[in-house]
Amino acid sequence: MTARKAGTESDARPAFYGRRVGKTLRVTQRDAVARVLPRYLMALDAAAEPMRLFAGPVDDIHLEIGFGGGEHLLSHAERRPGTGFIGVEPFLNGMARMLVDLDQMALGNIRLFNDDAALLLERLPEASLSGADLFYPDPWPKRRHWKRRFVRADNLDRLARAIRPGGLFRFASDVPHYVGWTLREVKAHGAFRWTAERAGDWLTPFPHWPGTRYEAKALAEGRIPTYLTFLRV
Repeated sequence: MTARKAGTESDARPAFYGRRVGKTLRVTQRDAVARVLPRYLMALDAAAEPMRLFAGPVDDIHLEIGFGGGEHLLSHAERRPGTGFIGVEPFLNGMARMLVDLDQMALGNIRLFNDDAALLLERLPEASLSGADLFYPDPWPKRRHWKRRFVRADNLDRLARAIRPGGLFRFASDVPHYVGWTLREVKAHGAFRWTAERAGDWLTPFPHWPGTRYEAKALAEGRIPTYLTFLRV
């Protein structure tokens, strides 16, 4: 993974992700990064023509920002072969875990990006996405770091431009403050409408929800996930 050069577009704002690498990768994970990632990794410039990213024809493009271990991304890509999925994950350990599974599944409708999702959203054509997911993002709990939370006005601008009218932006978190923050930011932005119709809708997982490793850990520790769905108006 190459280092960023000083003065690039991504240096103009704080990164929305934390560290790039965690624990030492296992042998199978290192092999997957070296052998599998080049087959699926997309260049930033290729985002200008997203339909051409995939070997076969796709009807829609869906984005997942920060896919972690890839449980949701892989499950939905396997279930929806006619949809092209772009998964973003700068954290190498999460990318490596997902690649081990992806190598066995050999899905042709996934492409991967390992840098800042904001950069990708800026390159995607207007109204090119059927939807975008942001599940269990880093909550940046310290007040001085709140500016690094992904849900904020400029990123909502980027999402609103890239998601077509009628498309969905979905958010999940087990951090109540970030959930409240997200509801306030999205309401103030105006391009998305929260779809909840009754009390408790936000406690119901999304359709075909496979769960994630992080969610399982949160539940085991007594934290309650919240699931928010916003319609691009």
